[in-house]
Amino acid sequence: MSTATATAAGAAARGRESGRALVIAAVLIGLGLVAPLVLYPVFLMKALCFALFACAFNLLIGYVGLLSFGHAAFMGAAAYVTAHAAKVWGLPPELSLLAGTAVAALMGLLFGWLAIRRQGIYFAMVTLALAQMVYFFALQVPFTHGEDGIQAVPRGHFLGLIDLNGTLTMYYFVLGVFLLGFFVIYRSIHSPFGQVLKAIRENEPRAISLGYKTERYKLLAFVLSAALSGLAGSTKALVFQLASLTDVQWQTSGEVVLMTLLGGLGTAVGPVVGAFITVTMENYLAPFGSWITIIEGSIFVLCVLTFRRGVVGEIERLLKRARTGK
Repeated sequence: MSTATATAAGAAARGRESGRALVIAAVLIGLGLVAPLVLYPVFLMKALCFALFACAFNLLIGYVGLLSFGHAAFMGAAAYVTAHAAKVWGLPPELSLLAGTAVAALMGLLFGWLAIRRQGIYFAMVTLALAQMVYFFALQVPFTHGEDGIQAVPRGHFLGLIDLNGTLTMYYFVLGVFLLGFFVIYRSIHSPFGQVLKAIRENEPRAISLGYKTERYKLLAFVLSAALSGLAGSTKALVFQLASLTDVQWQTSGEVVLMTLLGGLGTAVGPVVGAFITVTMENYLAPFGSWITIIEGSIFVLCVLTFRRGVVGEIERLLKRARTGK
C-alpha cells in the first residue's frame, strides 16, 4: 500500500470515528433532554452520577488494564468534602464540586503512586487496602458524623444565579456535569494519550521498548480516573443532599465493576448502559429486600455468560459483522 493510500485510509477512518462521535453526542444529549418528561428525575440523577463513576472506572480498567477495587474511596471522600464545604463553609455548588474533585485527584495521585508499582491481583489488593483505610478514617473523624453522615446539604445557587433546589433544574445541572465528564473521557481515549494507554494494556514491555515511560502514563490515567470519580461523588452528594458511608464502602467499588462489565468493558458508552441497568434493577427490585443481592448476582452471571463483551460490546460486534459480513 502506498503512502498516499495509507494516508487516505487513515483520514477516512478518522472521519468515520468523528461521525460516530457526533452521533453518540447527539443521542446522549437528546435522550438526556427528554428523559425527565418520561422518567422520575431523581432516579435519572442517581443513574447519571453512577454512569460518570463507571465511565471513570472504565478509563482505568478498560483502556489501561488496571483493576481497582478501591474506587469508592475517591467517590466517597469527594462526597464528604463537597458536603462539608457546602454546609459548613458555605461555598457555592461549583466551588464545592471543585473542592471534592480536587481532593479526589490528590488522593488518586497518592494512591496511584503507591499502587501502580504492582500489577494484576497485587494492584487490586493494594487499592482495596487503601480504600478500607479511607473507610475507617471516614467512620472515625468528627466532621463526617460517623454512621449518620453529613445530612441536609444545601444545593445553593449555581454561579450565584441558578437555584438548584428545583428538581428539574438540578437534573439539568447533573446532566451538564455528566456530559462534561463524559467528553473529557471520550477525548482522552481518542487522543494520542489514549493510544499509548491502549498500547500499555496490550503489551507494556513493548511500549517501554518504544521509549514510553509507562508508569507516568498509568499514574496520569489513575489520577484522571480518580478525579472524575470524585466529581461523580460530589454531584451525588448535592443531588441527595447527603454524604454517607455508603459511598465509601467496598461494596460500592464492587458495584462499579459490575456496571462496567455489564455494559461493556473498554467501550465508551458501555459503562453508561451498565450503570442505568444496575440502578434500574436496584430501584425495581427493592421490594425483595436482602434477596436483591442474590438476584443481581444471578443476572450478572447470566449476562456475563451470555454477553461476554457486555451489552454494548455485543451490539458493536453484531453491527461489525453486519457491515463486513464476517
